[in-house]
Amino acid sequence: MNRLSLNQWTTRRWSLPQAVDGCARHGIPAIGVWRQQLQECGLARAVKLIADSGLRVSSLCRGGFLTGGEALDDNRRAIDEAAALGAPCLVMVVGGLPGVSPGEPLSPGVSRDLPGARQRVVDAVAELAPYAAERGVRLALEPLHPMYCADRSVLSTLGQALDIAERFPVEQVGVVVDAFHVWWDPQLFSQIARAGARIASYQVCDQLHPLPADVLLGRAMMGDGVIDFRPMTAAVAAAGYTGDIEVEIFNADVWAADPDEVLTTMIERYRRLVI
Repeated sequence: MNRLSLNQWTTRRWSLPQAVDGCARHGIPAIGVWRQQLQECGLARAVKLIADSGLRVSSLCRGGFLTGGEALDDNRRAIDEAAALGAPCLVMVVGGLPGVSPGEPLSPGVSRDLPGARQRVVDAVAELAPYAAERGVRLALEPLHPMYCADRSVLSTLGQALDIAERFPVEQVGVVVDAFHVWWDPQLFSQIARAGARIASYQVCDQLHPLPADVLLGRAMMGDGVIDFRPMTAAVAAAGYTGDIEVEIFNADVWAADPDEVLTTMIERYRRLVI
């Protein structure tokens, strides 16, 4: 339990104050904060609230969407927020093909230049990494499952994320190992070993089968899907990662459930299946 973190999206219907209170009541020592709820709460209030609760912030979600070329200022604001919260990393969902928006029809001017989109990510990270380092925040590049390549992340494997991260000092740019997004990769364990000190965050949830019509909501509570967590947790530990383990679930049924019941189940499954 001393490494368990509740990513706020798992209990999406809770405000940040409610999520902080829920963690305190259930003995969860850390929280992964989402910017939407942070803005609703207000940064100064959130900083005091979390400090008074004794919780630590495991990450701030999210920065990124770098491929459109217009996100640098918002990412600098996100870095400033992470620094104020004491979050060790800002999770970066880097963005899909320029002109492709999640859930929207393709526009006539959409770009299909995938290598060019990935180069935009490199260029943007080069701009942001020194700014983040000055504020004690590490950018954490998160590869997403290939089904999200067009609209959310042109980084689909841990290896691709590391290819970019390794261009920068380890304290400036790391990677996220998210079980949902990377469990399928035949090179996963060699890439986790390669990542080593680059691992900035380890996130867990299961993958539903079959996937729902909205694949964004295909995450599940650990044990309700197809992922074997123990080998992945062991590999992350062997790579040297000793940080928090966040549970991050996008699932309509989980969101509709009583959040306190969700946390009770989350703790039991974490103990039994993840560690």
